[in-house]
Amino acid sequence: MTTLAQASEQKRFYQYALWLAFFTIFYNTVEGLISVYLGVQDEALTLFGFGVDSFIEVISGVGIMAMVIRIRQNPDTPRGRFERTALRVTGLSFYLLSGGLLMTALYNLYVGHKPETTLSGTIISLISIAVMWALVAGKRRVGHALNSSPILADANCTMICIYMSVVLLASSLIYQFTGFGLVDSLGALGLIYFSVSEGRESFEKASALED
Repeated sequence: MTTLAQASEQKRFYQYALWLAFFTIFYNTVEGLISVYLGVQDEALTLFGFGVDSFIEVISGVGIMAMVIRIRQNPDTPRGRFERTALRVTGLSFYLLSGGLLMTALYNLYVGHKPETTLSGTIISLISIAVMWALVAGKRRVGHALNSSPILADANCTMICIYMSVVLLASSLIYQFTGFGLVDSLGALGLIYFSVSEGRESFEKASALED
């Protein structure tokens, strides 16, 4: 039985989750627009792909935002009903991310594309690592407090964005010092495995909530 204190604490964490979702949507939309624009301007394919993937993170954020709002509007309805939808949205985001990474990596390998060493790409990746790391910490804290699989899955989606930021940063730096231009494509292929695994797990958790 939920006490008044527990209900109040749960309400506070759902509010926290809502603000994290809002920030995720806002930040990734801005980051995506800037990265795509600068990627086109600098002819930096890695930066352009990074921007497109930011919009996929927005999809996951929207799923969490909708879940929290619907749970708060329907407090007497079992939350599993809304969590299933959120998990499927996040799972779809992982699969879309995997597809984007695969197409970008294969194209880079096919054309022999080498990463551009740009100041803009370095700055964006460093800012993204710092911001996303704080987001992951916040989402995991809320996810564990609410025992919410969708929020924890969304945190893993954000974690992939950190890995991508590291790949974006490392690809430019490694190419700058070694001339090895395939590092970003190889790094992207490694991220695909993690992304597909997380997507499959999200759908499996959604199915388990139906049992």
